[in-house]
Amino acid sequence: MIDAKILSATTFVYFAAFAFYLLRMVSSREFWGRLGSLTALTGLAAQTAALALRWIASYQMGIGHAPLSNLYESLIFFSWSITAVYLFFEWRTQDKSLGAFVIPAAFLFMAYASLSPHIDSRIQPLIPALQSNWLVSHVVTCFLGYAAFTVAFAAGLMMLLKGYLDRAGKNSRPDGAAAGAKNGCNLGTPLEYSIPARFIALIPAPAVLDDLIYQCVVLGFVFLAIGIMTGSIWAHYAWGSYWSWDPKETWSLVTWLVYAIMLHLRYIRGWRERPMAVMAVIGFICVLITYLGVNLLPGLHTYQ
Repeated sequence: MIDAKILSATTFVYFAAFAFYLLRMVSSREFWGRLGSLTALTGLAAQTAALALRWIASYQMGIGHAPLSNLYESLIFFSWSITAVYLFFEWRTQDKSLGAFVIPAAFLFMAYASLSPHIDSRIQPLIPALQSNWLVSHVVTCFLGYAAFTVAFAAGLMMLLKGYLDRAGKNSRPDGAAAGAKNGCNLGTPLEYSIPARFIALIPAPAVLDDLIYQCVVLGFVFLAIGIMTGSIWAHYAWGSYWSWDPKETWSLVTWLVYAIMLHLRYIRGWRERPMAVMAVIGFICVLITYLGVNLLPGLHTYQ
């Protein structure tokens, strides 16, 4: 089908966008950053068109529903959400350095969906429990939350990497070179340090990344809370119970609590920067378990 071909091509578009963002980080040339943004936006537009075509095709087949019902479609929409949320924050902050860390996630989810032989890309009819108007509101809010957490995870990685490279650079330079660097002088820094130095220079300051992590986590926390609430209401109509401790429900609650603790520690204990970055990584691991890990267990939410 044409939508599957477009989505397969989008996989390589996102890889190209990642390459352009990475070139910007190692070369310090803004041309590559602008090209990365344009490529990512092109991929998002193509992906949006493919999802729309897939939605229309399902109605032409007589089984009309939003393309959010199986593992293939969820991976595609997760990738779309990551790119959309990232581009929003790129536009808001006018900083393209995050693209080298976020767009790879969109690419990997697309690659898994498009290239894995174990994932069926065909449009399939909804099982009776999924035939509800709650499908779109529940799935969209959950994945927008996951996408915001992905951006927070990327910002956390950037902060941790910047700290590591800063420490490694200080430990590897002679005292004279370190003093010269402190005074803004180039005292013959070895060539192998030039690319890492440029890379570090383009990573935002820890305070900026900390603020970005906070904003993304708050956004994701709200969306995930709405997703859990709409899912509970839907479950009551579909299965007669608001909560059944299904593995997906349980891990959704665990993920929500991890981010709730993260925000609580920021407000009450004043956690900033590195602790928040570590919590963003831990939270994203919980997101992956909630989304993909629970598929290894029997349950009502297992993707086919």
